[in-house]
Amino acid sequence: MAERKAFHVAVVGATGAVGQQMLKTLEDRNFPISKLTVLSSARSAGKAVLFNGQEHIVQEATPDSFEGVDIALFSAGGNVSKELAPEAVKRGAIVVDNTSAFRMDENTPLVVPEVNEGDLHLHNGIIANPNCSTIQMVVALQPIFEKYGLNKVIVSTYQAVSGSGTQAVEELYEQTKAIINEESYEPKILPVKSDKKHYQIAFNAIPQIDKFEANGYTFEEMKMINETKKIMHLPELKVAATCVRLPVATGHSESVYFEVEQDGATVADIKALLKDAPGVVLQDDPDNQIYPMPADCVGKNDVFVGRIRQDLDEVKGFHMWVVSDNLLKGAAWNSVQIAESLIKIGLVK
Repeated sequence: MAERKAFHVAVVGATGAVGQQMLKTLEDRNFPISKLTVLSSARSAGKAVLFNGQEHIVQEATPDSFEGVDIALFSAGGNVSKELAPEAVKRGAIVVDNTSAFRMDENTPLVVPEVNEGDLHLHNGIIANPNCSTIQMVVALQPIFEKYGLNKVIVSTYQAVSGSGTQAVEELYEQTKAIINEESYEPKILPVKSDKKHYQIAFNAIPQIDKFEANGYTFEEMKMINETKKIMHLPELKVAATCVRLPVATGHSESVYFEVEQDGATVADIKALLKDAPGVVLQDDPDNQIYPMPADCVGKNDVFVGRIRQDLDEVKGFHMWVVSDNLLKGAAWNSVQIAESLIKIGLVK
């Protein structure tokens, strides 16, 4: 049997929440690694991370860090990606970038392997990993689109605080304890650390994720709208989004309304499609109260779908509930999956 080729892999942002998940996912998948380079900002350089039982010292990411690297997984913020991803490409690496830096760049494919793996052939050295909330939605929508077409999507999200980083999760825990113990607290992170005001997240729902745009939508909502059209190659698709942060540590949930193009689709048809769809687990048995919940999806790579029902007024309209681990399928797993696809279709030298 031919020996499996192994690759020099770099993880940028190795000490962050997504970077840690990337390392764990590479380990869990037994990804073919000949050498691992772990990189971060100067602030985190010198820390040690474990991979396959061995300690790796985190180095500061510089252009020269990418000499000899085959695949570089980036999750260290958009500014870092803008600065260093092109430098990695110059040195021969293929970059899978988990930030929003290149997602809407017309020369950069935006890839969810279950949906548009073929777009990897169009890469110019950088492949963008979509927004977490977009990824799980398009995985659920793609098999429906392939069979029945799509005219419209309206999504309301119920997003976990880990999407804002580990500090936001700590803030959720600290506020919860403070409120239960009737102690004072001062919100400092959510909805957006760099924005003017901060609100409690414990026992609350915040209808703002990322900053507001001039049109009244947030940047997160516009990401979902624009990325869905790009990934699915449907520039004319009608998409609207409302993104809300909930006091959940990990696992994004979404209420998705969609209208198909063709006549004749039934709830049973859509359930059958999703039951066999790649990356999807159907959990839909209302009689036995079986439906997806974020508490059950943590640590799992799949997208969970349930509560599928026909709209009562629009014959081509349907509703579904979509849940996934935002740090895995929404970030680390999708990135590693892209890297696996690159190897599978022979795009890594």
